[in-house]
Amino acid sequence: MTAPIELYYWPTPNGWKISIALEEMGLPYEVKYINIGKGEQFDPAFLKIAPNNRMPAIVDPDGPDGRPISIFESGAILQYLARKTGRFYGSSERERVEIEQWLMWQMGGVGPMAGQAHHFLNYAPEDLPYAKKRYTDEVNRLYGVLNRRLADREYVAGAYSIADMAIWPWAQGWSRQNQDIADFPHMAAWLERIWNRPAVRTGKKLGEEKRMNLADDKEAQKVLFGQRAR
Repeated sequence: MTAPIELYYWPTPNGWKISIALEEMGLPYEVKYINIGKGEQFDPAFLKIAPNNRMPAIVDPDGPDGRPISIFESGAILQYLARKTGRFYGSSERERVEIEQWLMWQMGGVGPMAGQAHHFLNYAPEDLPYAKKRYTDEVNRLYGVLNRRLADREYVAGAYSIADMAIWPWAQGWSRQNQDIADFPHMAAWLERIWNRPAVRTGKKLGEEKRMNLADDKEAQKVLFGQRAR
């Protein structure tokens, strides 16, 4: 019997990408919680797996050529798991390119911009109207792109794929990014469509009891928002 994949995880949008993918792909996995509010992402053992001191990361004991492999960066993990299983990654080069461009759109746009909007709206120690407007406006623009994309299709890149798995965990947090979902009806329908998938519900609920109220946890804020080179 193949040993389970080790999932280094905390219940955040980036973590949900991988827990959802593992559930969708039916891969056995073992959760290794990395409490980012307590600084466990800086543990030397974890840094050997994820040198950027961010989760998620995985260790697959049954990697290429049957040898173990560790992978960090959620987009790279999604691509690896999709190649490993032959699922949710298209069946032709044209289809894979379509999926990859929307995956990169999430990695370079939706994730960073939504994350910054969330930070300045909810956690910044001082009120910075320019920063709030800058990032909420950019998230609004990106969701407009997504909404138009979904006007004539059920999923972002053909059939349901790792691109949807990457975008959904961030997009479902629209309310805390100061967005009005009524402005994005096609996106709203897509959010609901994906939420109705059993694997998505299971993946998102993984470790939900561990989620912290970061707005009230000043020590966790120091760990997460005061990071400098070590």
